[in-house]
Amino acid sequence: MNEPIDLRSDTVTRPTDAMRAAMAAAPVGDSQYGEDPSTNELQERCARLLGKEAALWLPSGTMANQVALRVLARPGDEVVTSREAHAGWHETGGAAANAGVQLVEVGQRGLFTAEDFEAAIKPRGLPVFPPTTLVEIENTHNRGGGVVFPQEEAVRICALARERGMASFLDGARLWNAALASGRSEAELAAPFDLVAVAFSKGLGAPGGSLLAGSRALINAADRHRRMLGGAMRQTGIYAAAALHGLDHHRARLADDHRHARLLAEALAGSPAVLIDLATVQTNIVVFHLAPDAPDAATLVARARQRGVLLNAFAARTVRAVTHLDVSADQVQRAAATLRELLG
Repeated sequence: MNEPIDLRSDTVTRPTDAMRAAMAAAPVGDSQYGEDPSTNELQERCARLLGKEAALWLPSGTMANQVALRVLARPGDEVVTSREAHAGWHETGGAAANAGVQLVEVGQRGLFTAEDFEAAIKPRGLPVFPPTTLVEIENTHNRGGGVVFPQEEAVRICALARERGMASFLDGARLWNAALASGRSEAELAAPFDLVAVAFSKGLGAPGGSLLAGSRALINAADRHRRMLGGAMRQTGIYAAAALHGLDHHRARLADDHRHARLLAEALAGSPAVLIDLATVQTNIVVFHLAPDAPDAATLVARARQRGVLLNAFAARTVRAVTHLDVSADQVQRAAATLRELLG
């Protein structure tokens, strides 16, 4: 039996043989003592790559985001995010439980403007209002369909935050995709922000791991919170070696994932049962909606699974598909044909 075509997420990738070899050969030590050479190399390299003073490896993107909230905000503070941000929709309430903050969503389809941000800031000096102390941008934006946040607007938003004495955080789990799609370096995209997160377990294909980068003072604070949350591991060089391999060998090939996503989206757009804005298909994520007379998302996902195509239902009539290094152009074409057939 053929393996299913797994378009649920770019987190489902498995390490390539070359990545496994790099992991097996990685020099390791006790990371909590600062003695893991592979982790130290990854942190130093990513700090340079992102244009920041220092960096810290963490086991997951959710932990990276939660640590960032704890470092940059206090319990009871308010954080402004994009509509349907990962921090509010895919971290099981961690912002409230771990950082004690509340999130205010602005904009639409993953994007917002400096004016949207300014309108959401609570006036200071009124004791009934929580203080707005942090703005968070997600780039690329998952539920927005992998859209790239406009850099000029990010610069304006972060400048406004600084002017108001507020902090800024970039959830750049898929920043590698944003850099390739925009033609801008990761350092340029990260420059306006106090703290930035990136993930290695998505487009780069590593089995786990994320990273925070920022000033040395912020990274020292992040290290303490990582320990509090149980994220300070030991011989993390095995994961770091996978991330380093991904940086060296899997960044440029993200262009393949972007082409495959466009191929899938254009094929689906030809079906009257699919509602999709092709302008949102900028990287490796395809979010599409189902017409009123089409099956609902759960039904389509279940039927597709029976035919060997794995997807995620994002809402009652919304489906997400994600391309990655374990999915070829031929598989994407077969998946598109299967979905169109199921949708009649």
